[in-house]
Amino acid sequence: MDDVVEIAMFPLGSVLFPAMPLPLRVFEPRYLQLLQDVLPDGPAEFGVVLIERGQEVGGGEKRFDVGTVAQVAELKVGDGYLSVLGEGTRRVEVVGWLAEDPYPRAWVRELPPLEWDESLRERRERTEALVRRTLARVSEFEDLSWSAAVQLSDDPVDALWQLAAVAPLGPLDQLGLLRCSSAHQLLDEIFAATQDAAETLEARRL
Repeated sequence: MDDVVEIAMFPLGSVLFPAMPLPLRVFEPRYLQLLQDVLPDGPAEFGVVLIERGQEVGGGEKRFDVGTVAQVAELKVGDGYLSVLGEGTRRVEVVGWLAEDPYPRAWVRELPPLEWDESLRERRERTEALVRRTLARVSEFEDLSWSAAVQLSDDPVDALWQLAAVAPLGPLDQLGLLRCSSAHQLLDEIFAATQDAAETLEARRL
């Protein structure tokens, strides 16, 4: 059990990837308490997992068991809420949930970080090109969070996670990407899921 730690948890209706920003507007008392508890310890961290069933507000939701630790990078006080900017750091697997008093907490185990292999560069370039083309197509019909010209990190592993995050996919597809155990697998699954999304878009246009 040495590798298992307790951490405050913030279930959301979206997937957080490593090396990605997490803007939050926090107004629920339980999550205001969470921030009050983690902020003095520095670095202020909490886990983020995707909600499987239920809603972000009110509690009682069912959650998936793989997520990402967010570190608070910026905090602003509003009228009755806190504006938080977090950043995804490392992936974790939930081993068990604890009593939710006053906010969700869990025992988690850190998942191994991905390792970059230079032999993947051509595959990475092909996948990135597909993601950017698909973003450009989808943006003709929908408002997207990320443009086809989005800048990626110079760090190759961070860039892979960012590519997974900006690809125009739904949260369940994103969760599948977050579970990948190697850079090779992640690239393959980003490519396949984005290709499926592009084909679905083309079918709708016919």
